Amino acid sequence: MTRWAMIADLERCVGCQTCTAACKHANATSPAVQWRKVLDVEAGSYPDVSRSYVPVGCQHCEDPPCMHVCPSTATRKRADGIVTIDYDVCIGCAYCDVACPYQARFKVDAADFAYGPGRQMQNEAEREDPARIGVAQKCTFCSDRIDFGLENGLTPGVDPRATPACANACIASALQFGDLDDPSSNVSMLLKQHKHFRMHEEIGTGPGFYYLYEHAGALIVDGDRDEPPVPTTPSRLRSRGVEPWHQKHWDWKAAGNFLTGGIGPGLFAGAAVAAVTVGPPALLGLLAMALIGVGLLLVVMKIGRPLRAYSVLRQPQRSWMSREAWVAMAFFPVALAAVWTENIALWLVAAVLALTFLLCQGMILREAKGIPAWREARIVPLIVATGLTEGAGALLVACLLLPALAPLTLGAAIATVALAAVRAAAWFAYRRALARSGAPAKALAALDGYRPWLLVGGLVVPAVGVISGLLIHSLAAPLFIVASVAAAAAGLAFKFLLITRAGYNQGFALPHTPVRGTGRAGPAVKPGWTSAVTSAGLQ
Repeated sequence: MTRWAMIADLERCVGCQTCTAACKHANATSPAVQWRKVLDVEAGSYPDVSRSYVPVGCQHCEDPPCMHVCPSTATRKRADGIVTIDYDVCIGCAYCDVACPYQARFKVDAADFAYGPGRQMQNEAEREDPARIGVAQKCTFCSDRIDFGLENGLTPGVDPRATPACANACIASALQFGDLDDPSSNVSMLLKQHKHFRMHEEIGTGPGFYYLYEHAGALIVDGDRDEPPVPTTPSRLRSRGVEPWHQKHWDWKAAGNFLTGGIGPGLFAGAAVAAVTVGPPALLGLLAMALIGVGLLLVVMKIGRPLRAYSVLRQPQRSWMSREAWVAMAFFPVALAAVWTENIALWLVAAVLALTFLLCQGMILREAKGIPAWREARIVPLIVATGLTEGAGALLVACLLLPALAPLTLGAAIATVALAAVRAAAWFAYRRALARSGAPAKALAALDGYRPWLLVGGLVVPAVGVISGLLIHSLAAPLFIVASVAAAAAGLAFKFLLITRAGYNQGFALPHTPVRGTGRAGPAVKPGWTSAVTSAGLQ
């Protein structure tokens, strides 16, 4: 077997960016796209200052999260370990972008040229690739060069014509490429002879990109953690592109899917309860279906290649986005049949499908391994509890407006408060889990800033409104409406904030920042991150 891997020697890299230029020339990427880039990391305070140059890009992982989440099967892993993208299959949903912990994926929605529109250079015109517009793209380890070399008896990593352009161009031989499964290869020998690490190895993706630190000291590991601890004395990074930054592609349209796609299943579940107790509420069922449909429509509007939206169904074996689509495909006809026939069994089946759709939404976020605030396992019960609370609040309003549902008013009011309490408990469990696992400080600040609104508007106001309505019968209707609207609005606002304000990516963490000439390793660098080791973080 062959397992291609890249090695970057942090003691050799001089930060000249020649590899970046070579990559752009070889692959004709847009001006804002850098499949291979070099971070300039300057950390510490005088006199203990370290500076390192760190090449980054696609890590071609053994267990690539981008491949698992891809709903269209556009992202695949070859037998030799290279992760590829089929531009003709990709729908441009950017799920792989938020699933990648290494910020290695790019999506360009329109042609972009170095000197702006209408000033296209000849080489740009000749090498423009429309197939890349609106879809994901990333480093391929120059797989075309590797395949050409193997077909012509050349050895990748040794013969330049069969070696990735970045490794070929490196003036300091800091980048090396070769077969990891060949014990006599250049990369295997380097790994045997030098201390090394892989970035974000604690996530379990098995990166195929190794970093050497020739003179570094022994790796210090906290007794309770498998990863190197962040230094307890905060450092300041004076560089850009290293700290966590907010993901770019999941915008208000993506958030809209979680908003309407969350309240819709909760409302349909409440409608199913009404169908069993007082009779099928057709209007309520249709409204719930419309809400779910609007969320899915917003997703179609968001993706880069909407005419390929059908391809979202291609990978239910792994992708929760595919599973969500398949569940929706089953839900709508069953729900319509339930409304049309008023068959209670169909109502219950449709309700189960609606709740499964809600579960899929939580799992979609859970599998986004590139966003620490989303990948926390506790996000799933929080999303489910939020959707159910919103649905109960909407049902309470319907009970007050529709005479046929009036007998359910008290039950809907109690359910709204109870579910709001469950949501609050799920929130605290989620926040405690984030405190243990660590997350970018800016993401935690966004979440903590909204916490009073979620608890006051989402729990206190509904509880006070319902209790007051039970005590003051003449004001029960308006108080119940205030309670239901507050419960639903708090959840909707939370999900919007979670997607559009707390979606900070993993950033880049270095277990070692070599200090040249001292014979000892520099401090670990995990910028903009708050963890259980230090609450101060690196800003």
